Amino acid sequence: MITTGIRSASNALSIGVLGTGSYVPAHVVTNDEVGAPAGVDHEWIFGKTGIRNRRWAKADEATSDLAVIAGRAALESAGIRAAQLSLVVVATSTPDQPQPPTAAVVAGELGADHGTAAFDVNGVCTGFLFALATAQSMLAAAGGDGYALVIGADVYSRILNPQDRRTTILFGDGAGAAVIGPAAGAGRGVLSNRLASFAADRHLIEVPGGGSRIPTTPETLAEGLQYFTMNGRGVRDFVADNVPPAIRAFLAEQHLTPADLDHFVPHQANGRMLENLSAELGVRPGRTWATYEEYGNTGSASVPITLDHAARSGRLTAGDLVLLAGFGGGMALGLSLVRW
Repeated sequence: MITTGIRSASNALSIGVLGTGSYVPAHVVTNDEVGAPAGVDHEWIFGKTGIRNRRWAKADEATSDLAVIAGRAALESAGIRAAQLSLVVVATSTPDQPQPPTAAVVAGELGADHGTAAFDVNGVCTGFLFALATAQSMLAAAGGDGYALVIGADVYSRILNPQDRRTTILFGDGAGAAVIGPAAGAGRGVLSNRLASFAADRHLIEVPGGGSRIPTTPETLAEGLQYFTMNGRGVRDFVADNVPPAIRAFLAEQHLTPADLDHFVPHQANGRMLENLSAELGVRPGRTWATYEEYGNTGSASVPITLDHAARSGRLTAGDLVLLAGFGGGMALGLSLVRW
């Protein structure tokens, strides 16, 4: 059970999700296409992950391009103009460039370019949950006034080693977004958040090169230090050991159990992992939302993309209890309980 980290409890200001949006690139990458350089085929990939396809950005598409389209869709869904935004927060571990923040690019392209606070959050695959909790807390501290656009966006195809079957088969590119602000109706909105990191396990997922410790050089490129690396077995053990007890404890604080959830929207790390997680938790059949089969693992975008699919399906109704769960590099865990 997690006993540290940050937890924000229910508050009377009722900051809720007002609209959602998402975008994935047009280019579909099949299992056979991505598997050939890695020496595996469709049957092997699907059997291990449940993934059939993923989307990869075109050469001229960057993280901000995906984020702008998803953000625009969320603003339209919420009926909010970009000029009304107090905050634009982009969760990404694949920014356009080291500086400026990708959020500044997104804010400018959307028209939130005069006074709106724009910044990035790097929580790797948990990033959207970190960004959502941060934005919600900031709006609440400001008296519940204003709106925030929270986006998870990643272009992992740029940092994958095509010969590494542990990683290249899993990841797709995409962006998902949510507009949050004053929630209509008593008891609705973001009820509680929980954020935690497990820094002792930080080496399970990393990109070793390209930062201030190991700057990019011809030698580091030859060694492949610019690529995303992952200890798959270690990550599976981390999720199995930490995520189910953390979710149970988080819900228990609200006098709930996983069986009380109307909707479970987890990070789309791996289809087989999610099947095991839902079964371990005892989430009711048909309550877990999944997009991994067609989009793969889209990093910080996976939770908001999946939430947008759920929202646009018409199956989320007012008063439904929704649990968002992110986990990944850092290692990190983020949870958000929302009354729709």
